Amino acid sequence: MIAVTGASGLVGGNLVRALLREGRPVRALVHHDRRALEGLEVETVSADLTDPASIEEALHGAEVVYHLASTISISMGNWEELERVNVGGTRNVIQACLKNNVRRLVYFGSIHAYRQSPFDQPLDEEWPLLSGELIPPYERSKALAEMEVRQAIGGGLDAVILIPSAIAGPFDFKPSYFGQALQLLAGGRIPALVRGGYNWADVRDVVDGAIRAEHKAPGGRRYILSGHWHSLRDVARVTAEVTGRNVTQFTVPVWLAEFAQPMMAKLAQINGSQPLYTRPMLNALKSNRRISHSRAARELGYSPRPFEETITDALVWFARQGGNV
Repeated sequence: MIAVTGASGLVGGNLVRALLREGRPVRALVHHDRRALEGLEVETVSADLTDPASIEEALHGAEVVYHLASTISISMGNWEELERVNVGGTRNVIQACLKNNVRRLVYFGSIHAYRQSPFDQPLDEEWPLLSGELIPPYERSKALAEMEVRQAIGGGLDAVILIPSAIAGPFDFKPSYFGQALQLLAGGRIPALVRGGYNWADVRDVVDGAIRAEHKAPGGRRYILSGHWHSLRDVARVTAEVTGRNVTQFTVPVWLAEFAQPMMAKLAQINGSQPLYTRPMLNALKSNRRISHSRAARELGYSPRPFEETITDALVWFARQGGNV
């Protein structure tokens, strides 16, 4: 039996579907939202990452555990929750794997937990993790969580660490932060773009790479699962092509967005909405463009599809769900 934490998220929902297509029994660990699993032949279990007994019980009988669940934050706050869920929760999953004699743990980290400079060199799996209290809380929590997994590997746990870049694609039920932004963009509700971009990975490619790593990777191996760097303006271009609507191409420099960020945060607070651009998000727009997935390509046969296909399929999926696209 395969256990998946965070099964209701973008990656989790796609992973569960891929595992079911292989005919493998899946136990989905969920907290509250179960929309991504509706209609699927899957066992669902309520579990709390911060409760060791809950996780130990939920992983009982699992042969393989995919640990995806985490709290995602694009703000400079919430450190206590991020530490409790992302760091402490990962520690609890590790202990539950050991107590239940799980054969393999597949852990999902984040490329933003890694140092991004020097920017003229390809970022690979041997680059150092971020450290220190001055880095954004989410990135710090994911770096510390990965250290927990590395230490457990050193103690004998069979685990593989996956490091995806920015993820996009279909079956984004919640939706993800990028999914929300994509719908806003398609609906003409983003007045300006910020100069910069991300390395985009298709969620289906990330899931395929994860399953390949489960089957083929030696214990303790780390793999970056990245895609292609494209600007936010490229996202807008593809969105306009798919929807046939006028989508903003107006772009402002990052420094101007940084200057306006406090005002945007206050406005979002008044409106009860999520700030579009926050300090961590703006930092990420300036991250390394040369993220190498050569190890995954060489050892796992990982091959990311074109960026345009990813954005197109995400938009089509949202439209079919009745989303504002």
